[in-house]
Amino acid sequence: MAENRNEQAEEAEIITLEFDDGTKMDCEVMGIFDFEKKDYIALIPDDDSDDVYIYGYEENKDGSFELLDIVDENLFGKVAKEFQDIMEEPEEE
Repeated sequence: MAENRNEQAEEAEIITLEFDDGTKMDCEVMGIFDFEKKDYIALIPDDDSDDVYIYGYEENKDGSFELLDIVDENLFGKVAKEFQDIMEEPEEE
């Protein structure tokens, strides 16, 4: 007999990115993290790749948000390293 569990699966939050060429891509929000007192967001594209997109993240007073390109390559490298370090941390049980 199968065990009955009352666990509810969390629905993934999806953001649709629109690129400069007009193409759109749905991405799952992997998480929002802090680096040097600024927020960043990690997104997983729905394209069967292993890619992760990282953007600056700002929440507005009305509850909406903005994704910001990280144009400084040096900063992007530091943010990507922070994300990698977070992903390598052991999960707490």
